[in-house]
Amino acid sequence: MRISTKGRYGVRAMFDLAMHNQDNAIALKSVAQREHISEKYLEHLFASLKKAGLIHSVRGAQGGYRLGRPPQEITLGDIIRVLEGPVTPADCVTDGCDTDVCERASDCIMRSVWIRIRNEINSVLDNVTLADICEEQKKLQKNGYMYHI
Repeated sequence: MRISTKGRYGVRAMFDLAMHNQDNAIALKSVAQREHISEKYLEHLFASLKKAGLIHSVRGAQGGYRLGRPPQEITLGDIIRVLEGPVTPADCVTDGCDTDVCERASDCIMRSVWIRIRNEINSVLDNVTLADICEEQKKLQKNGYMYHI
């Protein structure tokens, strides 16, 4: 299982919004420049994030984007699931999936392993917020290191 460019860039863009989370909206162009991501690609990602309520747009000369909720209320799991869909190592363990996906699902020992892997990954994603990674970034900057997601 691998998180695609879509998920990685989405997390980076949301992290950028969180790091620059002030009273003013942040221009898409600014995020694109700081994160070295194409504006067109960010437009596509931001449309999905906006639809999910993770960000909202502000129109006008001072327009741009803002987080839809405080950074401590947005987890990496929220972002990844919007952009990537369910995080799972196998189709037979997708949340809400019945055992019809595989005729062996009811007696497959590997299914229990896939469930454990899915649960651990989701636990990490659901317990790391944008505020957490912003704090880590600030600590690294104090020590003279720069961290990029």
